[in-house]
Amino acid sequence: MTKEKFEYKVIEVKRVAKVTEGGKRIRIRAVVIAGNLNGKVGVGVEKGLDIADAVMKAKKQAEKNAIEVPLVEGTIPYEVKGKVGAAEVLLKPAKKGRGLIAGGPVRAVLALAGYTDVVAKILGVTKNPLVNTLACLKALEKFKNYQNKLRLKEKLISLAKKKKDDSNSSN
Repeated sequence: MTKEKFEYKVIEVKRVAKVTEGGKRIRIRAVVIAGNLNGKVGVGVEKGLDIADAVMKAKKQAEKNAIEVPLVEGTIPYEVKGKVGAAEVLLKPAKKGRGLIAGGPVRAVLALAGYTDVVAKILGVTKNPLVNTLACLKALEKFKNYQNKLRLKEKLISLAKKKKDDSNSSN
């Protein structure tokens, strides 16, 4: 079994603190997007004592949490919205050659998933990159039903062809 080759993009590195009895406990939080540029993308959010540690942990988590998304000639199959908290993202298919029109973390998610022609807009009121990333992934998750329908359709077509071939050979 060969390991998939993922590409990574660090979206955010932030210093976070937990206040305890003895003072503040400082950690670094990293948000990383991983994608194979061929229909698989995930996000990882992890904390560590230093930046390198946090990014490494987030990369592993992003690979583990990767989801499959459909690529239809470099775009998405249909318009979809994703909402997480105050973040809302709208994704629309675009004609070939239009390019990837999206801002910030949404652009990174779509690029690492392998999309080349998509129009996206952040509709929510938050500018938090983590929540906008999660909203984009939530929108892309809605295509799971689409992929299942495609597999079922392919199966039905192959069964129909097999039935047709059987009836032709018996005559």
